[in-house]
Amino acid sequence: MMGLLVFKERLKAFYGKYSYVVHPVVKFVFSLTVFLILNTNLGFMTKLKNPVIPIVAALVCSFLPWSAMTCLAAVLMLAHLYSLSLELVVITGILVLIVAILYSGFQPGDSLVMVITPLMFFLGVPYAVPLLLGLTCGLTSMIPMCFGIFFYYLLVYAKQNAGVLAAAGAVDITQKYMQILKSLFGNETMLLMMLAFAAAVIVVFLIRNLSVDYAWSIATVAGTVVLLAVIFMGNSRLDVKLSIGAISVGTLLSVILAFILQFFLFAVDYTRTEFLQFQDDDYYYYVKAVPKIAVTAPDVKVQRINKRKDS
Repeated sequence: MMGLLVFKERLKAFYGKYSYVVHPVVKFVFSLTVFLILNTNLGFMTKLKNPVIPIVAALVCSFLPWSAMTCLAAVLMLAHLYSLSLELVVITGILVLIVAILYSGFQPGDSLVMVITPLMFFLGVPYAVPLLLGLTCGLTSMIPMCFGIFFYYLLVYAKQNAGVLAAAGAVDITQKYMQILKSLFGNETMLLMMLAFAAAVIVVFLIRNLSVDYAWSIATVAGTVVLLAVIFMGNSRLDVKLSIGAISVGTLLSVILAFILQFFLFAVDYTRTEFLQFQDDDYYYYVKAVPKIAVTAPDVKVQRINKRKDS
């Protein structure tokens, strides 16, 4: 444990010293991953599949705010969908416009959640999203999270039905719009995930703000239980086909990620908890103070001593 704490302090010191380099590198890697995943899972516009384009776009994003990466990802998605189906890109474009209007009601940085959520789905650890958001964000983060879930299933729908969507003359345009809307908004798996993730965020957020020992750990476990309970209940009662094995593995990895986040953001020593009481002219104050776990990284200096030469 001491070794991990020392590593944490060294990592914080490194970040504090070289943050001007770390920030652009992290933005570049994250943006490139998002753009490559979009090209891999859509790829309907051949010109955008050129590897130079996502690399250049990621380089641009590395020196811009996170919201710029979100906008470029939306543009890339719409460009691929435009090459597949005009009707689908119109529907998606309207939804993106609604999200852009609602963005003014999100907290700063919440738009990134709409990108992280589908990315975690593609990486196989989507269940980490509600746990991490519940531990670090507010309840308003559920809004961009649900939009992120929707966009993930929209991409899956486009990929799985590319042949049908590309057949523009097969059905009437009105019927085609209705078919797309029904397929997107009537997806029971998507609705179940939205419900389960939102319930988990609420549980984790409420418990981690309680003044109890090991609140973050309890919140992580409780949120995981609620998440799995809602998913399994929906899996048995709705027309939903989910892999129990994939859910189990993804949940285990998600819990591990949540505890790693807790170690870096909320490492405290409950054995040294203090209860303080003081007052002013109007109130009595009862304070519970829990000290953070902090160690000083050893500063090892090696001094070379030259052997004295004999005269």
